[in-house]
This record gives sequence, structure tokens and C-alpha cells, in this order.
Amino acid sequence: MRVLFNLIFILFLVSCSQRNPTSRSPVTEKTSVNTNVVDAVRAMVYFPGGKIRLGSQRLPNESPAFDTLIKPFYLDKNLVTVKQFQDFVSATSFVTDAEKFGDAGVYDIASGNWDLIKGAYWQYPMGPGKPRSLDNYPVTQVSWNDAVAYCTWAGLRLPTEAEWEFAARNGKNSSDLYSWGNALIENNQYKANVWQGGQFDAQSADGFAYTSPVGFFGFTPVGLTDMGGNVWQWCSDNYRLYRGNKQLFSFDINTKVIRGGSFLFDQAAKLSYTVSFRVGNTGETSLFNMGFRCAKNGK
Repeated sequence: MRVLFNLIFILFLVSCSQRNPTSRSPVTEKTSVNTNVVDAVRAMVYFPGGKIRLGSQRLPNESPAFDTLIKPFYLDKNLVTVKQFQDFVSATSFVTDAEKFGDAGVYDIASGNWDLIKGAYWQYPMGPGKPRSLDNYPVTQVSWNDAVAYCTWAGLRLPTEAEWEFAARNGKNSSDLYSWGNALIENNQYKANVWQGGQFDAQSADGFAYTSPVGFFGFTPVGLTDMGGNVWQWCSDNYRLYRGNKQLFSFDINTKVIRGGSFLFDQAAKLSYTVSFRVGNTGETSLFNMGFRCAKNGK
């Protein structure tokens, strides 16, 4: 049986749906932006890696902060778009998990409830009769499994959680809350596509009720876009507590890390967009506020 629920972690909640199918000491100073064209529509930022401190003491599951060494890697400048995913599907006839199940998770802002909407999938993320997804927007309603399939087809992979946070921290030890600085609003302008106000408040202040075009809110200091807000982003890792964290925890090999927050309400509020915020979701889950970007090994 498949169940729609809210995944609770410690004191904070990230809205998710879960299916049970039948079947994040100084860093090297060499960090630089190096745009490399991988294909006609993709550019990546190169990170030479180095030693960095990940995690934080803000939330229980982000602690303890720890030092780690990141190997060189590339990360997509942008979230994978609807057009890029369409190219993949056209080339491979790939069928997503949402299509296999016949439904996918959509949140009703008015009622505050998640529903499995029949016929919702990446082309119609809100369901039949709702607007079709646009080419320059992030693809959503893609599961971890779907994201892995796309990355493999493109000769790439999902980023690790540590790589994602390293990139969000702009490749250096930084105390900034967000990838772009310490405020969601600067000079009276939103820095990302985020939820404004309480759970049932109208959404218009940042210009978008749902997803926004990829890169609309500009670049981080290292040249990435949407490294907070817009859509949650799949990482390659299984979700687990950091080493040394003594909280009670039940490991599930099917629960994968998601990062970055989204346009949607979250009980963690502004904290969900920070460089260190982390939660998990099941690998077959597809939601209208969840997407991904790709990575590859560096030299």
C-alpha cells in the first residue's frame, strides 16, 4: 500500500509523499568558477575541492559540524530543466516512477494537505487539466530513481550531499546562512523563490506562486543558480545522521538526501534554505516541488 504523509525529522517537517511500491579548517584557495560546456544546453561549474567544514549546530540533524576533504568535481550551473528532461525521454522512451504509479504528490495550499493526484507527472506536475510544464522551468515530479537515470544517460551523476553543500558554501568555509549571503531579501528584492509568511498566506511577493524559471534569481558568487528555494534537489546519498550524532535514528536504505528547500511552505521556515539544511525522502517519491541537478568527477 502506498501512503501520503509528512516526513517529520526532529522538530521540523518537510512535506513529502512516500510510496511503498509492490513491487553535507580552511579550504584550498584555488576555488574558481570555470564554466565548461558539457553539451549544447548544459554548463557546469568546476570546484577543485579541498578541506571544508560541513554541517552546523543550528539543528539537531545538522550536527556535529565536521571537517572533510572534497575531491575535485563539476556541478551543473542550473537545475535540470523540463526541456533537458524531455530530450532524455525522447531519446530513451524513459517512463518515470510517477507514470508507472499513475499519480504523484501535489500539495493543496488552500487546505494544507498533500494528495496523490492521478495523472500528475513531469509534463503536467499539477495534474491533468492544469498548466503544462514549461521548457525553461525545473523539471519536477521526478523521483530519485528518475534523476539517476537521467544523469546516467547524460554521462553524469547526482552530486553527493557533501559536494552539494561545498558548492552551496561557494567552495570555502563560510558562516553565511545562504548560498548568496545572510538574507532572503536584499535591497527589497527576494534572492530566491521561497515561501513568504505562514502556511496559508498568499504567495506573490517574490513573483511566483509555484516554481520559477531556472536561474531567474541570479547567480551565487561561484556562478550557480537556485542553490536555495525553487525546488528541492536530490543528492546521491542515503539519508543518515552524521557520525558522532547520538540521536535515535532508524536507517532506511531507500531514504535519500534532498537539499535546498523549495517554493513551498516548510515548518523549518527560513532555515530550510540554508546551506546546511538536510532532510530525506524515499527514492521512488515524485513531488511537484522536487527536482535535481547533475555532477561529475573533476581532475
